[in-house]
Amino acid sequence: MSSENFIDYVKIFVRSGKGGAGSAHLKRVKSNPKAGPDGGDGGRGGHVILRGNSQLWTLLHLKFNRHVFAENGENGSKDMCYGAYGRDVYVDVPLGTLAKDAETDEFLMEITRHGEEKILAKGGRGGLGNVNFKSATNQTPRFAQPGEPCIEAAIVLELKILADIGLVGFPNAGKSTLLSVVSAAKPKIGDYAFTTLTPNLGIVEYRESRSFVMADIPGIIEGASEGKGLGLRFLRHIERNPALLFIVPADSKDIHKEFEILINELEQYNPELLDKKRVLGISKSDMLDPELMEEIRKDLPDVPYVFFSSLTKMNLDKLKDLLWQVLQSD
Repeated sequence: MSSENFIDYVKIFVRSGKGGAGSAHLKRVKSNPKAGPDGGDGGRGGHVILRGNSQLWTLLHLKFNRHVFAENGENGSKDMCYGAYGRDVYVDVPLGTLAKDAETDEFLMEITRHGEEKILAKGGRGGLGNVNFKSATNQTPRFAQPGEPCIEAAIVLELKILADIGLVGFPNAGKSTLLSVVSAAKPKIGDYAFTTLTPNLGIVEYRESRSFVMADIPGIIEGASEGKGLGLRFLRHIERNPALLFIVPADSKDIHKEFEILINELEQYNPELLDKKRVLGISKSDMLDPELMEEIRKDLPDVPYVFFSSLTKMNLDKLKDLLWQVLQSD
C-alpha cells in the first residue's frame, strides 16, 4: 500500500437523525364524531454507528466522504400509526480505530473486533402521540410531543494498528528487510533513511502452524517525541503491541546508547510503553566475527537479545523462537 493510500487519521462530521413528531390527530367518524385522540408516536431518528471491519487496513475510504448523515424519523399519524424509524448509517473502520471528540479531544470509543458496533451519534427519540396523554380528566388532548433533535458532532478517527510485535529502531536499521524476510509483507526497502513512510503489517509463520503479527513503523530519530523526523504521527501504532523488538544494526557506533535513545523517545511519548516486553535484535550481524560478537555482548542492555542477519537468514529461527517465548510469557 502506497503512503498516499495509508490514511490513519481523519476528521469527519456526523449527524444523527432527529426523531419524528407525535401526531395530535383526533378521530372523527360518522357514528362517533368525537371518538377521541388517535395520534401515533413519531419514529426514532437514525443512529450513526461505528463498525469494525477486518478487511479494512486504512481510513482512506473516509478521506473524501467526511460528512455522515443518518435519516430522520417519520412523524406519527392518525389511527395510532407509528412513524417509521430513520435509517441507521454505518461507518466501517479498521480494527484498532478509536474515536475522539474533535473539539475537546475526549476519548469516546474504540473498535477492536470484526463486526463490533458502537453508536457514535444517537438518533433522537420520536415524540409521543396524543393518545398517550389521554386521561380521566383530559379525554381529548390536542397536543403531542415533538421528536428529539438530532446530534451533530465533529469526530476524529485515529487508527492504531493491531499487532503482536512492534518493530522499533532508527531509520535504515533493517526493520523493513526483516519483515520482508520473515513474512509475506512487501515493504519498500532502500539504503537510505525513512524508506518506510507508512506502517507495514506482516504475518510471521511459526512452528506447528502457529503465527504472530509483526508491525514495522517508520524509523524513530532522537527527538521524535518532540515532533522531529516523522515525529509523533506513527508512534501511536506501537501502543497496542504487547511486545517490542528493538532493532539496532551491528555497525552502530554504540548499540547500548542507541537502545537507550529509543527507550527515552518512547518514554517521552508515553511512559506506559516502558511496561511492554522488550527484545533486542542486532541486525546485519553477518559482518561480525565471533570475537567481535563477544566484545559487543559485554556492553548490551539487560534484555533478551539475538544477533541476526536478514540477508543471510542467520539466527532468524532463533529470533522467532525468542519472540514467541516472550509473547507467551506472563
